[in-house]
Amino acid sequence: MTKRLPVPGDPQQDILPAMVLFVVIAILIALLARGASPSESLRLAQGGLEDQWWNDRVFYEIFIRSFQDSDGDGIGDIQGIIDRLDYLNDGDPATDEDLGISGIWLMPPFEAHSYHGYDVTDYYAVESDYGSLADMRRLIAEARKRGIAVIVDMVINHTSSRHPWFMSSRLGEEDYADWYIWADEDPGYRGPWGAPAWHRSGSRFYYGLFWDGMPDLNFRNDAVTQSMVDIAAFWLIDIGVDGFRLDAVKHIIEVDELQENTPESRAWLAAYEARLESIKPNSFTVGEIFNGPSFVVSRYIEQGAMDIGFDFNLADKMISAAQRGTNRDIARAHRNAMRDYPMNQFAAFLTNHDQDRLANQLLFDRGRNKVAAALLLTSPGLPFLYYGEEIGMAGTKPDERLRTPMHWDGSRFAGFTVGDSVWEPLQNADNVAVANVAGQTSDPDSLLSHYRNLIHLRNSNSALRRGGYTAVDSSAREIYAFLRHDAEQTLLVAINLSDERASDYTLALPESALEFGAPTLLYGAGELAQPEFNANGGFGAYKPLAEIDPQSLIVIQF
Repeated sequence: MTKRLPVPGDPQQDILPAMVLFVVIAILIALLARGASPSESLRLAQGGLEDQWWNDRVFYEIFIRSFQDSDGDGIGDIQGIIDRLDYLNDGDPATDEDLGISGIWLMPPFEAHSYHGYDVTDYYAVESDYGSLADMRRLIAEARKRGIAVIVDMVINHTSSRHPWFMSSRLGEEDYADWYIWADEDPGYRGPWGAPAWHRSGSRFYYGLFWDGMPDLNFRNDAVTQSMVDIAAFWLIDIGVDGFRLDAVKHIIEVDELQENTPESRAWLAAYEARLESIKPNSFTVGEIFNGPSFVVSRYIEQGAMDIGFDFNLADKMISAAQRGTNRDIARAHRNAMRDYPMNQFAAFLTNHDQDRLANQLLFDRGRNKVAAALLLTSPGLPFLYYGEEIGMAGTKPDERLRTPMHWDGSRFAGFTVGDSVWEPLQNADNVAVANVAGQTSDPDSLLSHYRNLIHLRNSNSALRRGGYTAVDSSAREIYAFLRHDAEQTLLVAINLSDERASDYTLALPESALEFGAPTLLYGAGELAQPEFNANGGFGAYKPLAEIDPQSLIVIQF
């Protein structure tokens, strides 16, 4: 069943009784007096990290240009997303035909020079291809009716070279002269992946890490910082978004040739995060620290630079487990994540708009795709799903081919538009014919049905959303097993990662402080055996089912 979750911004959620508000303020003052940061103080006053609203979500990443075209011009738009919201979540607890999504991440919605939106020309306007600010406000209102939170991609590291700020800075206008990073002579070093970082403009050079069309902002300038805070306030308060995905945060402030993960970047982000919390308490930030291992990403969280960050290493290991059918790498990645992060305060995902699509990486094997989905949606962390991943859409580099229009049906333009063209050609006809919503929605064995079932399973079980993680030993490398547990539930999850039926396996937990009741099979099928518990509260040589089907999931509730 679809669970309608309260969203920050609901009138009934946002109005606090006066006495409660005074208590919160008093707690904040006391915490600040003992030296806690504003961001930390707000979190502690509201009950700690475990009480953050985003832990109950499953987020869905949308490229507006490619989701749904509402007016026939071949370009996706905001109205198109509104028209398709019921696919994501219809808001009705009595139905389970929707996907069960409770959060949306919109790739950059701002006016920009390029199709992708990461070279912004006006932060206070919606991309004209997509609609208007009024459309954006209506989308947020309609999403909120369905219990869906909305965050947008905030591009803070750089702007477009066509942004008025940069054009003024390039001309040497006094008010904007040092809004970007300039040098009279070429410093000579390249970016961290070997691309040119310094670009000529007249007799001077400016720093643009990604390319010459994206000059980096100078965040040593307080006026630049204030402008970005003002932009965030506009989107949080005037437009009503619930937070931001923060793009390219490991590059905010460079120190000479050190261009990634500097202490200065983390300090700037911590101050920015505190400002966001003062503008809209409990707003949500998730940062992109591309390819950062968990111990690097966790530093940002520990220093209050963001609420959570994407774990790229964990994504790689989940995909590897689905490809290779063994538990070794994924077990290590989960141990690292649980060691490094505050509990569940990291973003789990499989692929995003910068990476070859999951279906291609898994060679279009439906079983492998199902394994990856099971890992994502039963494991710790906050899950993010890239649009089309749930139906097995194809896509490999270049980037445009990772971001092609959504496949709603098997027609010529896949139900994306009623017009006679699309902004970017769809994937090959074979993929459109198989990987589309209409063709999979009523098939109980389809990839879409699998994702839908797993998201509803997660929505319905608090231990999967917020619970702790305990590894369970498996005698067979193809079986990955672990416990998810909170005050309400203890669940045993077992996934057969391989494409063969598993019968020669046992599970063991040498000791545990958890209380185990009688087991029931919450997900999966078969005759369930009873474990024999030892004197240390654990169990050994437990074989819950005689066989576990290939590339399948079982969940047992105690």
